[in-house]
Formats: sequence, structure tokens, C-alpha cells
Amino acid sequence: MPAMEVEDHIAAIEDEGALLAAAARRSDPDAAVTRCPGWCLREVVKHTGHVHRWAAGHVARASAVPLHAGSEADWLAAGPGDDELVEWFCEGHAMLVDALRSADPGLQCSAFLDAPTPLAFWARRQAHETAIHRADAESAGGAPGPFDPQFAADGIDELVMGFAPTPRAQVRAGTRRVLGVEATDTGHSWSIGLGPEGIDAARGGGAHDCLVRGRASDLYLMVWNRIDPAPPAIEASGALDLLTLWSEGLQITW
Repeated sequence: MPAMEVEDHIAAIEDEGALLAAAARRSDPDAAVTRCPGWCLREVVKHTGHVHRWAAGHVARASAVPLHAGSEADWLAAGPGDDELVEWFCEGHAMLVDALRSADPGLQCSAFLDAPTPLAFWARRQAHETAIHRADAESAGGAPGPFDPQFAADGIDELVMGFAPTPRAQVRAGTRRVLGVEATDTGHSWSIGLGPEGIDAARGGGAHDCLVRGRASDLYLMVWNRIDPAPPAIEASGALDLLTLWSEGLQITW
């Protein structure tokens, strides 16, 4: 699929972070975020603010080794109180945008998924990190807003082609079967093999045991486990137990 440019991803970080901050200002910090079990809005804002600072550190320091992230529990215990939380988030968000926008295109630093360059990796990863948590923040006060179709397709691709085939995914099936994902508005599709050894993935359609179809924006939220594959937004057919395997086995933290 055509790749988004680094600047496109940086612009998405900027926009999605602003939407996350706006959602945080509108809602009670104690409002539950049901798709992040045990979390409320406060935890979403803290988590994303810490991730932004951690990611910015890799870029700004040109760190050749992964920077120590600390535990999620440490992140959620740290940070400011509710009155200062959104401003603190905005400071980290701006730090990340500035680090990416001012970075040398030839930057060499640690990255944990394949990408054309380390800068391209961090821009893409943080664009989708911010976007999915923007949806979490909005869900604390209602339904999350839609995503640009091409950006959403890019986010599906990052998860399916990047994260899913790695040990981070704990998806195992007794025999290999294929989950097909088809974005009806962008024309993109993916084939995800779920088997005893884990996940293999390819772009494009083909034979499948289960197929989910819908707009890229809805599929984006579905593959990242933020909405269920339910009509009318998403059509699902075939071996629907594959969707349960996917949702239970694919849990990405950052």
C-alpha cells in the first residue's frame, strides 16, 4: 500500500493529540474507558503523556539502544494531579512533535518495527499510538469520532504487518486458518494467518476462513480492539471464533 510520508504522520500526531486533550478537558478524569480494562480517562492521559516523552527521548537523543521505559504501574503512579494533567500532557505532546519535526531525516536511533528509517518508524508509531488513545479518551464521554480513511488503513497495516507477526502477539490456533480484512472505502485488504506458530500476514485478499468488511475507520478501531465487529458498521462472516482469538491474543501496550 502507498506509504504515508513522515510529515503526514507528524501532522496526525499533532491533530490527534489536540483532540485527545480536548476530550480530556470535556470529561471527568474518573470516567471509565471500557476498552482499557481497569483504566479511566486519567490513566489514558498519563499513559500517552509518558509514551510521548519516552518516544521523544529516542529521537532527540538519537539513542542507539532502547531507553528504559519503566513499568506501566510506575507511569500511572507518577505525573501531576488532575488540575495540571492536561497541560502536562500537552507539554509532552509538543515535545514529541518538535523532536520529530526537527530531526535529521538520516537520524539513526533505536526502533522496534521495520520501517524505511528510524524517523519514519517513530512518526508512524506515535501517530497511531496517539490516535487510538484519542479514541479511548473520547469514549470516556461518548462515541469516538472517525478517522481519515487513508490514515486508518495505514494504522491497520501497521498492526497487521508490523505488530501481529512478532512475539508481542500471543495468538495461537490449533490449525492455520485465515482472517481476511477488507476496507470497503479505500480498497485495501489483508490476509492474516492464525496458526500453531502464531501469525503470518500479507497485504491483499485471497481465500479466507473468516472475513470482516467495513470502512477503514471502523476496521481500524476493530483490529485495535476498540469496537466489536458488529453490523451495520462491520460485516463479519465465516469462522467468527477467529475474531475472538484475535481480540484475546493481540494486546499492544506501546
